[in-house]
Amino acid sequence: MVSLYDLFKVGIGPSSSHTVGPMRAAASFAEGLVTCPDVARVTITLYGSLAWTGKGHGTAEAILLGLSGERPESVEPDAVGGIVAAIRDTRSLTLKHDRRIGFDEERDLLFDFISEAPAHPNTLKFTAHDANDAPLFEERWCSIGGGFVVPEAEVGSPVEAQATVPFSFTSGRILLDIGRRTGLSIAEIVRANEHAMRDPAEVSAHLTRIIDVMMACIDRGLCAEGELPGGLSVRRRARALKGKLEADHLRNARHPHEIMDWVSLYAIAVNEENAAGGRVVTAPTNGAAGVVPATLRYFRDHCHGASRAGMETFLLTATAIGGLFKQNASISGAEVGCQGEVGVACSMAAAGLAAALGATNEQVENAAEIGMEHHLGMTCDPIAGLVQVPCIERNAFGAVAAVQAASLAMRGDGQHIVSLDKVIVTMRETGRDMATKYKETSQGGLAVNHPEC
Repeated sequence: MVSLYDLFKVGIGPSSSHTVGPMRAAASFAEGLVTCPDVARVTITLYGSLAWTGKGHGTAEAILLGLSGERPESVEPDAVGGIVAAIRDTRSLTLKHDRRIGFDEERDLLFDFISEAPAHPNTLKFTAHDANDAPLFEERWCSIGGGFVVPEAEVGSPVEAQATVPFSFTSGRILLDIGRRTGLSIAEIVRANEHAMRDPAEVSAHLTRIIDVMMACIDRGLCAEGELPGGLSVRRRARALKGKLEADHLRNARHPHEIMDWVSLYAIAVNEENAAGGRVVTAPTNGAAGVVPATLRYFRDHCHGASRAGMETFLLTATAIGGLFKQNASISGAEVGCQGEVGVACSMAAAGLAAALGATNEQVENAAEIGMEHHLGMTCDPIAGLVQVPCIERNAFGAVAAVQAASLAMRGDGQHIVSLDKVIVTMRETGRDMATKYKETSQGGLAVNHPEC
């Protein structure tokens, strides 16, 4: 099963597949260098989507951090610039146990735009060399979305079970059958599985941390100002939008659609933080990191009867839905386009909100299906390879759609024509058929048409 710990991971922006994943892979490679005293140089080669959009996604910086032993869940965002600058200024890397080796980024970190990535479009190769520049050993890793990384040889291999869980499910149909047989909600099913793998107190602590980091990210985004890095001259706007909404309230000039503006605001705040390299939660990816927190904030601040327990129900339910997409399709924009990121996030958020509001399991499944059905075919074509345009606004629309999907589902009885399982299969097939230029390479769509506007 895909765990709560897998789908909701604390990291830094701007990308889970292009920043968090490569940092994890680099840190794992660096661990192996500890037992190899002959290493005098390391080289890294990026392939596929990592090569095409790595510069805009901060992939190089992430790799430097990982080789230095930093991890996305623990590195301080404010310290990143200094660590990277020191490596570039001294042209050297400090490995574990204070081992220093030379590192010329222009020579040692290569963007390969030509070679094929046979197993996954987000592939990177690490090579350790001795003092005579002879290769000692090599590792090839794939960043498969949501911060997950696996050795290239393991891409597509069945995931080994971490523990025996009481309720194993690989489809929405099986999940609903378990609920009918046991009388448990989807959140209760997921919680029971998590408790089988970890101490219940640890699971509760993780839920608390995820909620706190999500809400803190929104709060930071609502206060920050200035221009986002990357060269597109995109200015943060969450703080100004918040000011306008508050001013309307004071003037008693509120609009019927105001709630949609608040939901959009929360998502924009998160994704501006992500674009700036701030602390976020992959949900299920960084590019889609604003949808779930924005919908969760909507529940907390705008829904009658909201509670901390309801927020946990939200996340546990979202875990079940995200896990089904991860198992049966993909959450990688480089594999299936943005339908696998914002689309999946919308599906997760819609299900989570419905559950938190008291929906039946069947209504929850319907909400998840609606959330994805209307994101099918969404491309991933970030301008300049940056997770800014159209990504920030796209999260706002995904969050609003999640609220709408939950509402529509709860107005019904859970019976509907297209099942969640069929939508997942359709998303996978649509992603397979989608042209590569629309899958996080910045070679098509808005990414190439923007300069002509």
